[in-house]
Amino acid sequence: MLNSIITGSGSFIPEKRVNNSEFNNNQFYSENGERIEKDNVEVIQKFQEITGIKSRRYVETEMSCSQIATIAGQKAIESAHIDKESIDYIIVAHNFGDVLDGSNQSDMVPSIASRVKHELGIENEFCIAYDIIFGCPGWVQGLIQAHIFIQSGEAKRCLIIGTEVLSRVIDPSDRDTMIFADGAGAVIIEGIEEENKRGVLTHAALSHTGVEKSYLQAGYSYDRTKNEGVHFMKMNGHKIYLYAIEQVPKAMKYCMDKINLDIDSLDKILLHQANHKMDEAIVKRLFRAFGKSDFHESIMPMTIEKLGNSSVATVPTLYDLIIRNQLKGHTLSKGNKILLASVGAGMNINCVVYEC
Repeated sequence: MLNSIITGSGSFIPEKRVNNSEFNNNQFYSENGERIEKDNVEVIQKFQEITGIKSRRYVETEMSCSQIATIAGQKAIESAHIDKESIDYIIVAHNFGDVLDGSNQSDMVPSIASRVKHELGIENEFCIAYDIIFGCPGWVQGLIQAHIFIQSGEAKRCLIIGTEVLSRVIDPSDRDTMIFADGAGAVIIEGIEEENKRGVLTHAALSHTGVEKSYLQAGYSYDRTKNEGVHFMKMNGHKIYLYAIEQVPKAMKYCMDKINLDIDSLDKILLHQANHKMDEAIVKRLFRAFGKSDFHESIMPMTIEKLGNSSVATVPTLYDLIIRNQLKGHTLSKGNKILLASVGAGMNINCVVYEC
């Protein structure tokens, strides 16, 4: 039996810590361009209560999205103990490419994956490198694609990376700027012949592109004096919350039902670290869909409190921290079943059931 197995992982968590208090002097505006008169301490306190975020990480000025992706990828290669020239695909998920410090202009030509392959020094011409632009679920989608490649015989070994430098595309006059962070996470997934089925057991994805398409998009600064043709990342947090708590549990249950997996057989849920309140509501609704009234918090490891929302990097970073025993109170052992899931711009949702 050919299984798609994660054999190595790596991540890059920037050293620069930005605490909530560092936003005390920001001038926040509403979507309508009106100055928010509430005291910033009150604004930040409410933000922390809703999102759970106390700090986030930003890269240093000389670093880029492709550079931190390379670091995470190199760690994954070393963790898997493989020859880098044996990699068939390098799939890199991101949303804005390389953005220079002091600018918010996206640079995606050549692709970030091509830059990563170059920086890793991989010479194999049959190693194909390409990018995925799929919102926050991009890394999970890359994992799904790699699994399909392996099962079809197209590939034996893939490197999947999620990388983001969101600190350079946020609007300092927008309260949502406090949500986003930088980081990168990566895994090596391989096709391995084994007697029993494990690894990627099943997957699912949904895409809603009606009114949901505009829930996350590029837009002008809320400070109208700074609108000089420059776009920043914008989101409708309330609508995303309502969308996510309705659609994500549905997608997760659909994914589990494909293999008749009961909620009691699940050991961990590695959910995109978007917003603590929202993630908790998603998991509660999933349990209710299985007739369970509550769940133990140990099933849902969280990093958002200290690392913020690094988009495509959150799920692989979370996985890597657990595998390396760097997330207190959480471990993964052979035979554990985990559900990886994400939601983001598109709007897109995806899930993978994986057995360690």
